[in-house]
Amino acid sequence: MNRRDVIRVAGAGAAATAAAATGAAAAADAATARPSGEVKPGLEFVFRATVELEPPIEVGTYDNQRKRIVPINGGKVEGPRFKGVILPGGNDWQSLRATDGNTQIYARYTLKHDDGTIVSVINPGVRRGPPAVMAKLAAGEVVDPTLYYFRASPQFEVQPGPHGWLMENTFVCVGKRWPNAVDLDFYRVL
Repeated sequence: MNRRDVIRVAGAGAAATAAAATGAAAAADAATARPSGEVKPGLEFVFRATVELEPPIEVGTYDNQRKRIVPINGGKVEGPRFKGVILPGGNDWQSLRATDGNTQIYARYTLKHDDGTIVSVINPGVRRGPPAVMAKLAAGEVVDPTLYYFRASPQFEVQPGPHGWLMENTFVCVGKRWPNAVDLDFYRVL
């Protein structure tokens, strides 16, 4: 083999190696390519819970927050995906900021579906609005729900079965506070 043949063979080998590397890089790029489509979540209404409340138990003020516990006395649940009752015995632990009345909420209660299935609910949330509106809510007055923000992010615990979908999805709820009750509209995030 003369020098020209050696260069030609070496060049062909380098070209093949470069082509293989380019092909491998293109395959890797294709494997990690991200579609450009945007995913926007939607909401599906699943039920409304009307929660009956007892008068708040005042715990005291500390950490610049008024602490109280609101006992849950029962209620009903109605909607296209769930129908039943709220069992007595739950509570809503609230921390109201002294400066403006904005409220951190942590509620735990139990639902019972019409078919007998028991569902545990953990429902942390936020209620906020102008200080005058929040003062009226804290005093137990009727306030137009469009004047304040009341949202929560419920989680459910339920045995496997027909209501397992509650543990397989993410939910949000919108609240309306009344003097002796709360209406919570639950939505599944799509």
